[in-house]
Amino acid sequence: MYAIPLDDDGAELCPIEPWQADEFLAVIDRGRDSIGRYVSLPSRVTDLESSRAYLRSYMDKAAADTGRLYGIRVEGKLVGAVLFRVMDVEQGTAEVGCWLEPAATGRGLVTRAARHIIDWAVEERGIHRVEWQAMTGNAPSIAVARRLGMTKDGVLREYFLHDGKRHDIEVWSVLAPEWRAAKAAAG
Repeated sequence: MYAIPLDDDGAELCPIEPWQADEFLAVIDRGRDSIGRYVSLPSRVTDLESSRAYLRSYMDKAAADTGRLYGIRVEGKLVGAVLFRVMDVEQGTAEVGCWLEPAATGRGLVTRAARHIIDWAVEERGIHRVEWQAMTGNAPSIAVARRLGMTKDGVLREYFLHDGKRHDIEVWSVLAPEWRAAKAAAG
């Protein structure tokens, strides 16, 4: 299995496959309450079979070139993920998502991991527009979008039904020319 180092701190980006469903379920369980505040993943991954099905769905998306899922590991332990929830290569668009267990937050792991997959999408797959969607109250996720150099496009009012309540969703994006310019400026 391959792994892409995220830095010198033992963090890496790697695939997550259905045979790792027990490990995937364990990390969801460790972060069930915090992850579930903003995304519905914990209500969909509740046991080993639903964990395996979720991972299979992303293998199917990868095979169809419509999405991807990458694990974030620290010293070999799965602590979260970044993903292309949707990807439309023909239209040149993709939506990035993420989640982390609470013990792994505040270290820049999502920002570093998202940079890798966005760069791959822009440079290797020809994606022109990469989107980031976050519940309006999800300050850490919005901060990642800002660190990635994204622009706030607007708010989808009462767009996301979560835990029986409708929530506003902020939409952020970066275009391929902006991504490349920011990379060149960073050196």
